[in-house]
Amino acid sequence: MANKIARSIRPFLWFNDNAEDAATFYTAVFDNSRIVGVTRYGDTGPGPKGSVMTVKFELEGQEFVALNGAPMFHFTEAVSFVVNCDPQQEIDTLWEKLSADGGETSRCGWLKEKFGLWWQVVPRELDELVAADEPEQSDRVMRALLQMDKLNVGALQRAYADR
Repeated sequence: MANKIARSIRPFLWFNDNAEDAATFYTAVFDNSRIVGVTRYGDTGPGPKGSVMTVKFELEGQEFVALNGAPMFHFTEAVSFVVNCDPQQEIDTLWEKLSADGGETSRCGWLKEKFGLWWQVVPRELDELVAADEPEQSDRVMRALLQMDKLNVGALQRAYADR
């Protein structure tokens, strides 16, 4: 029997010089989260000796790594993290925390937080509501969804049920 290599996939996030601040922010926003470790640049750089190079952290059990790279790369809407929430109160709380202090809200449950990373804060049942068996149900849900910034679970459920 051949040995299988254990693999994991973890997001690796490039920051200019605020990776530790970002990791601290994210671990304060999400329950069951922690900073696992910090590595620092040594004599060979490229960052100043002793400055933070990477921060390993966990959000709800998912490992992430944040790097202080340089200002040449930036986050875009092309990559985002989806947070499935239940109930509405969790959507409301995460929406407020993630969009605080200079974040931007957008349509359909999307927001950009103060470090420039994009998040989708959505109800757990969104896929089920959008992928309804009847095309008319899906259309009603999509019409409702496209009118929202922060998602409203009750309004989406009413659109699904046609009430």
